Amino acid sequence: MIYLNHAATTYPKPPGVPEAVAKALESAPQSQYRGVSAGEYGEDRIKLCRENLARLFQIGNPERIFFTSGSTQALNMAILGYRSPRKRIVYTAAEHNSVLRTIFDGLKEEIRAGRVLPVEVGCDRGGYVDMEAMERAITGDTGLVIVNHSSNVTGAVQDIRQIGSWAREKGACFLADVSQSAGALPVDVEAMNIDMLAFTGHKGLYGIQGTGGLYVREGIPLRPLLFGGTGKASRTLVAQEPFYEVGTMNMPGIAGLNAGVEYVLETGLEKIMAHERYMMRILFEGLRALPGVALCGDRQPGGTAISFTVPGFSPSDIGYILAGTYGIQVRTGLHCAPLLHRYLGTEKEGTVRASISFMTKEEEVRALVEAVAEFTADIGKPG
Repeated sequence: MIYLNHAATTYPKPPGVPEAVAKALESAPQSQYRGVSAGEYGEDRIKLCRENLARLFQIGNPERIFFTSGSTQALNMAILGYRSPRKRIVYTAAEHNSVLRTIFDGLKEEIRAGRVLPVEVGCDRGGYVDMEAMERAITGDTGLVIVNHSSNVTGAVQDIRQIGSWAREKGACFLADVSQSAGALPVDVEAMNIDMLAFTGHKGLYGIQGTGGLYVREGIPLRPLLFGGTGKASRTLVAQEPFYEVGTMNMPGIAGLNAGVEYVLETGLEKIMAHERYMMRILFEGLRALPGVALCGDRQPGGTAISFTVPGFSPSDIGYILAGTYGIQVRTGLHCAPLLHRYLGTEKEGTVRASISFMTKEEEVRALVEAVAEFTADIGKPG
C-alpha cells in the first residue's frame, strides 16, 4: 500500500511513539495521581510533553497548554467557552466542520437572539483567504477571529501573522487552528499574536489518535466546558481559577504525543519542511502537467495537501481506481470543509486529496502521478 492520506492521520509513526505508549500502559498507576503513573511515564511525562510543545510553538508558559482528545475538543472549548460582549465571530470559508458546526450549531441560540454574529471571509480558487476582506471584517465589534493555518483540502497556508496583528489592533481574540501545520510549519504564538491555539496530536506531531491540546494565553476569559475531578482542591466546588483538564488523563496518549513531538524537535523543522516541500513540488508539477487533471489553485501549496479533479470522473471513482488498481490510498469528498468547495467550484462532489508527511517517500508521490497519468491518458483524444 502507498499511503497518501497523512492529512487524516500520519502513518507510519516514528518507532518511539508506539514504544512510549506501551511503556505508559505497562507502568503501574499510583493512587495519588488519579490513576496515572508516577515517574518517567506518568506525571513527569505530562510535564515534559507540555515543555516540548512549548518549545515547538514558542510558548513562554508551558502550563498554559491543556491536553484534550484532539483539535475538535480544543476548538469547541475555545469557541463555546470564550466570553466577550462583542458580537462578531470572524471565520474563513476554509474552516473545518469542527469550527463551522461549533459556531452554527453550538451557538445557534446566541445567533438567533442576536448576541452572536458570524462573519465569513471568502477565499480564492486555491483556498487562500481574501486578506482585504479579512482586514475589513475585523472591526471594533469583533470578539473572536478564527483561522485555519493550513487548509486540509488544498494545502493553502494563510498569513496568520498578519491576521493576528489585525486582531490584536482591534482588541479581538485570535484563535489559530494548527491541526495541519503543527510539526510541519513554524508556529510562534508570540510573533503571530495568537491568543488561543488548537492542535491535534496524530497528524504532523506523529502521536496517536485521541490526543491534542489547547493553548490559552493568560488573561483570556474562557469558561470550561467540562467540570469534574482534578486531583487537587477537592473541597472546592466552585473554582476561583478555571480547570481545563478534568477527569483521568490519557497517559498513554500523552506519552505517545511527547515521543512524536520529540521526534519533530530532534529531526528539526527545517529538515522536515525541506523534505515535504520537495514531495509537494513533485506532486504539484507532475499533476499540473497532465492535461486531464484540474488542480485546485495555480501555485504549489505551502502545506502538505493538494487537491485535484478529473473531468469525466467523480472523485470517489478516482479514489476507487487508485486504491483498487494501484494500491494508493488518497482521500475523496468534501474533507469536512463544505464552505471552501463553493470557492473551488467543487461543491457537488468535492475533490481528490493527496497529502504527505516527513514519512512519505519520493517513489510514492511519483507513483501517484504516474497512476493518474495512466488512467487519464485517453481523455480528450478523438474517438
